Amino acid sequence: MSTSVLLDAVRQRLAESGAEPTPARVAAALRAQGRLMGDAEVLGAAEELRSELVGTGPLEPLLADPSVSDVLVSAPDRVWVDRGAGLELTAVTFPDAAAVRRLAQRLAAVAGRRLDDARPWVDARLPDGTRMHAVLPPVAVGTTCLSLRVVRPRAFRPEELVAAGTVPPGGDAVLRALVESRLSYLISGGTGAGKTTLLSALLGLVGERERIVLAEDSAELRPDHPHVVRLESRPPNQEGAGRVTLQDLVRQALRMRPDRLVVGEVRGAEVTELLAALNTGHEGGCGTVHANAAGHVPARLEALGTAAGLDRAALHSQLAAALSVVLHLVRDRDGRRRLAELHVLERDPAGLVRTVPALRWGVGGFVEERGWPRLRELIGGAW
Repeated sequence: MSTSVLLDAVRQRLAESGAEPTPARVAAALRAQGRLMGDAEVLGAAEELRSELVGTGPLEPLLADPSVSDVLVSAPDRVWVDRGAGLELTAVTFPDAAAVRRLAQRLAAVAGRRLDDARPWVDARLPDGTRMHAVLPPVAVGTTCLSLRVVRPRAFRPEELVAAGTVPPGGDAVLRALVESRLSYLISGGTGAGKTTLLSALLGLVGERERIVLAEDSAELRPDHPHVVRLESRPPNQEGAGRVTLQDLVRQALRMRPDRLVVGEVRGAEVTELLAALNTGHEGGCGTVHANAAGHVPARLEALGTAAGLDRAALHSQLAAALSVVLHLVRDRDGRRRLAELHVLERDPAGLVRTVPALRWGVGGFVEERGWPRLRELIGGAW
């Protein structure tokens, strides 16, 4: 019996038993196959199997590395990580494409989701907070593609973001003033630009006597704050029932006496609920939005609002009254994340909202732009 066939037989035996794959049970299952094996061989095979049957298998050491933010599997021998300076190919490999598929399906099951030929992709959150996305062949050509995004248990403090180069020197004082002034803001940027990281840090600056209510598609925010209520959306079950949308969560959050209403990522019809909330006394609300530049945020929100049935004029009227500041993050070509600029909002002669640069990133600190007097006026006594 070849080693691969032997391990497949042990996998099947352990799966049928339903018992926890402890080292002793794995070793017993190996010996039950009738092949003579030395102690070292049994221990090696047992560790290989156990790492596959629990945790994240061969990816475990990568996810345990505090510098790693993303682990991406694009082939059995192509495992990449992001340590903040762009993608790096690792030496970690899987035995074959079937091993990648098994890991993706097991992680999906742990998250309470289905991943099979009938539903070949999944977007879920693991119990430890790690965000997972997987796509099975033939939708993913060649092999299962698995993406894992690590959610760190502790949020960064603004001064740590300054030390890391994400925020320019002295920029943390501006961020503190923005939060203390209870301005409503959105953090924009592309995928992996650090929007969630910055938002978690800013929420940690909220006063301890305030109640933060988070509404997220996938619970990723980890603000260092004593009073946080977390709401997470839910996909429909196999019968198509039970779906809870982000729009539903925002509506419920408004009934939970939030001092700060937070939408993890504005990506759909919830934009109408958020803007309405910020226009009815819920100061200091915030969230993130995908956009390539701060100046694109009004157009992005307009597209989302139109899709939700809100006409253009009404959307811009609500936007002008609801939102004060846009903070835009970028990733440099070397993978470094930085807070590139802060914009304030104003209305043009046609009544449409546009953004005006107020501060931009500089090596020695923020550089003032045309909108700085307006931003300074908004943060007022907190500055």
